[in-house]
Amino acid sequence: MASFELKNVKNEKVGEVEINDSITSYPVKPELMHEVVTMQLAGRRAGTHATLNRAKITGGGKKPYRQKGTGRARAGTIKSPLWRGGATIFGPQPRDYSYSMPKKKVKNALKSAINAKQEDGSLVFVDEITVKDGKTKEAVEILKNFDANRKVLVVYKNLDEKVVRAFRNIPYVDLLNVNGLNVYDLINSRKVIVVKDAIDRIEEVLV
Repeated sequence: MASFELKNVKNEKVGEVEINDSITSYPVKPELMHEVVTMQLAGRRAGTHATLNRAKITGGGKKPYRQKGTGRARAGTIKSPLWRGGATIFGPQPRDYSYSMPKKKVKNALKSAINAKQEDGSLVFVDEITVKDGKTKEAVEILKNFDANRKVLVVYKNLDEKVVRAFRNIPYVDLLNVNGLNVYDLINSRKVIVVKDAIDRIEEVLV
């Protein structure tokens, strides 16, 4: 078991927290994390793009002009892709971009992301997050104690309603339930604050 400092909301050490070696000893693999992030972003694509093919264009039921004698090229329909306002050839159509990867690779990428954040000093473990009145200024003061003023990810298992209300209006803060922990959100954050009650769930999933 690897030990890490456990802080309070004032960034004062109040103890230590232990995390299973199978997580903390996993090497940082940028190529694996990139592979999983690519999969995540593909799954988030709407895929609603669409162009008009010949079947979707209205009209065009008869020849626009006679076959011979006009001096123009033969034409059977105004739907032709050669015509202005005609169909699009091989244009994009609605589709699902999502795909899956082996669960083991996704887990290992998550371990890699956690250790990458630990190595660069942007991962912090706190015993709990509490606010008195649920005011945004209280949340801002907590973040200042950790020098967290840009792209902050707070990972929790259970949060008081006052805490959620205090943090949700801060544009650079994302509150993420531990069940939704993922590689993209981890590596896209400059500071990751993990509440102690989320650690057991992280170990349950990754060990």
